[in-house]
Amino acid sequence: MKVSRIRALRGPNLWSRHTAIEAIVSCSETGCHPGGLPGFLDRLRERFPEVDLLRPAYHGTLTMAHAFERGMLGLQVQAGCPVTFSHTMETLETGIYQVVVEYSEEAVGRLAAELSQILCRAAAEDTAFDLGDAVGRLRALNEEIRLGPSTGAIVSAAVARGIPFRRLTDGSMVQFGWGSKQRRIQAAETGLTGAVAESVAQDKELTRTLLSAAGIPVPSGRPVRNAEDAWSAACEIGGAVVVKPQDGNQGKGVGVNLTSREQVQAAYAIAAEISGEVLVERYIPGHDYRMLVVGNKLIAAARRDPPEVMGDGTHSIGQLVEQLNSDPRRGEGHANLLTKIHLDEIALAHLATKGLSAESVPPEGTRVFLRNNANLSTGGTATDVTDDVHPELAARVEAAAQMIGLDICGIDVVCNSVSNPLEEQGAVIEINAAPGLRMHLQPSYGKARAVGEAIIANMFKDGDDARIPVVAVSGTNGKTTTVRMIANILDYQGLRVGMTSTDGVYIDGQRIDTGDCSGPKSAKKVLLHPDVDAAVFETARGGLLREGLGFDRCNVAVVTNIGMGDHLGLSYINTVEDLTAVKRVIVQNVTPGTGIAVLNAADPLVAGMAAHCPGSVTFFARNPENPVIIKHRAQGKRVIYLEGDSIVASDADAEHRIPLGGVPVTQNGTIAFQIDNAMAAAGAGWALGLDWEVIRAGLAAFVSNMQTAPGRFNLFSHRGATLIADYGHNADAIRALVHAIDSMPAKRRSVVISGAGDRRDEDIRQQTEILGDAFDEVVLYQDQCQRGRADGEVLGLLRQGLENAKRTRDVKEIRGEFMAIDTAFASLKAGELCLILVDQVEEALGYITKRVFAG
Repeated sequence: MKVSRIRALRGPNLWSRHTAIEAIVSCSETGCHPGGLPGFLDRLRERFPEVDLLRPAYHGTLTMAHAFERGMLGLQVQAGCPVTFSHTMETLETGIYQVVVEYSEEAVGRLAAELSQILCRAAAEDTAFDLGDAVGRLRALNEEIRLGPSTGAIVSAAVARGIPFRRLTDGSMVQFGWGSKQRRIQAAETGLTGAVAESVAQDKELTRTLLSAAGIPVPSGRPVRNAEDAWSAACEIGGAVVVKPQDGNQGKGVGVNLTSREQVQAAYAIAAEISGEVLVERYIPGHDYRMLVVGNKLIAAARRDPPEVMGDGTHSIGQLVEQLNSDPRRGEGHANLLTKIHLDEIALAHLATKGLSAESVPPEGTRVFLRNNANLSTGGTATDVTDDVHPELAARVEAAAQMIGLDICGIDVVCNSVSNPLEEQGAVIEINAAPGLRMHLQPSYGKARAVGEAIIANMFKDGDDARIPVVAVSGTNGKTTTVRMIANILDYQGLRVGMTSTDGVYIDGQRIDTGDCSGPKSAKKVLLHPDVDAAVFETARGGLLREGLGFDRCNVAVVTNIGMGDHLGLSYINTVEDLTAVKRVIVQNVTPGTGIAVLNAADPLVAGMAAHCPGSVTFFARNPENPVIIKHRAQGKRVIYLEGDSIVASDADAEHRIPLGGVPVTQNGTIAFQIDNAMAAAGAGWALGLDWEVIRAGLAAFVSNMQTAPGRFNLFSHRGATLIADYGHNADAIRALVHAIDSMPAKRRSVVISGAGDRRDEDIRQQTEILGDAFDEVVLYQDQCQRGRADGEVLGLLRQGLENAKRTRDVKEIRGEFMAIDTAFASLKAGELCLILVDQVEEALGYITKRVFAG
């Protein structure tokens, strides 16, 4: 078995809506079927007993590819990843399979693929496989890269509300929403969090000063310069004190309930290692509480208790800590419900104040606290007390958050009981920006609180899903023109439009990227841009197969046509039915219920996509007698068709007309394929709920020239002759172009054409078979990139297509696109017509323009 290619499908794809790893697996005839390897399945189960629990229902013979799939999925499940989907499909090539397995974290999925290969090889060769090590590696990697509990809770709350999200870094930076509606967070800090407020919260002395000015109880104290000054401050305060870094966090470097010079000065030395500024404050006796305020409202409260062990008269403190740390709920950092306890310098120093060490054996029933502070990050526990908080205490902490200016605020309070007002029994001792949420999400004891939902509710108004309108356009031909027409309509609505196509990425009319940008990376780029109010995406097969969609769902999916297809024979897409399955992915992922698919009723393969749409469907076709149009119209559903010299859009409620004379790209209705494109664009505008006057205005203002639609039926006039430049690159496109120019009078017709080497032989020949019956002269040229073909091979196939030409009498072969254009210009006379099928669109159009203006 050999895995030759691995891809990460990062969005909805041909196989499912899940993110997934797609692998191409090949194996020999004997090695492909486990039956050819006696004992293979038994050895596989020996090495991974749980593998059979994940057996999917196969209708064919179980192969090595299936074993690889099962191992890849099962290893992730054993590592704690929430994955369920996998699929294996045999290709038309013997012994070649496509294996698709869901992942929750891409790096974990890729590692699972690697480990599953090792597992299958070990079973095949009867060698050892360390299952524990493999699962441990996957689990450790998953823990390292997955979102932490605080960020994860906020993301989960957003997903529950239908708000899209995207991780911007490997850490906790996440974007919610798209375009102009986006918001960002980093852990429990949002884009609404002010930098000044955060700076105030980090400065504990400034915080204490501001809270005191607001009448909120705080401990007295002051900054100190050195260890001796720390003891002087402690003497001024009188009684027990707290020594802490002025800008520390997570309880690092904090000494509590200190009374002697030695204790204070030792605590100063520890705090000074954390920060150059150190505070000495009055020690407030009582319990340690964390209050979470979101949007100036108390959302949750928890009592935090320091880590402790219970003596049994037999084991040492160190051994008792090891017993606690063996609890599977405890882990390193914030990944688990509880954090492991470490007998570090601070813990050992605290034990020393009680005359204890790690080797001490406490009597049975004796509670030994290991630290003074109660942070979860050092192994403490949390008990939810939200329902017990006194209204006056809640008002105090809400006022504290408002005074500092934080939208999400963790407030540390020390008092005897939260059931009483704060005055006379406690104080606010600290304010925290980006507070940890784990103690409220998964308290050690008590009720979990929906703090993620509260944060999302503070970021987004009720009913706001942070989405901008998204239109996805796919098909074989007409995609780019349709995308640009829809964008023009949305522009007339006054929206800033983000658009992707085969010639670039555009934001509000400005191109920010060039080249073929019809894939998911370009779509994601648009959705990241803060100046985009609506997005229109050309969605080509290549990017969808490589990576999936660049969005989770769209408001409108437009499919122009499938016809005879294009790019067949590539990436295991061999038939128009295969291609249809790829193109309909956008239809399958319209917003359930409210989304709309705009489908070409004249193309049976496109019309059949309606059955896969989770929303509603608008059909379009020029022929009003099309059976699909008739049936849909009879049901009172949306249809668009041609009646006389007008495009008609109708449903059960109304009928709207757009005269073809008001749609310039149709040349008063003489260019049939542009009528189809205009109907598709009108259907998209209708689906988005735009006013029909806006739709008409957007179509009326769209002209197919080099600026608005480069390489899409661009017309030029040269010395009384007509030139048409187009990027027609398959048989259906060429047939549509021939039909379009049939109504254009010309004494003589010539065409300039090359062929893309990554098409099938029959696809290349068919193009010139069509042209040979419509043009007097054909200029064949070899383009810049032969895409895997030998020198002259494409030209040979194009000439073969002309062998039985009914009209062509003059055939020329040229090396180079510009030389071919020069050849066509040289023989062009007034009253003639020349169709130039360009390859390098921008360069060729620029060259044609230069020749036209040169006269």
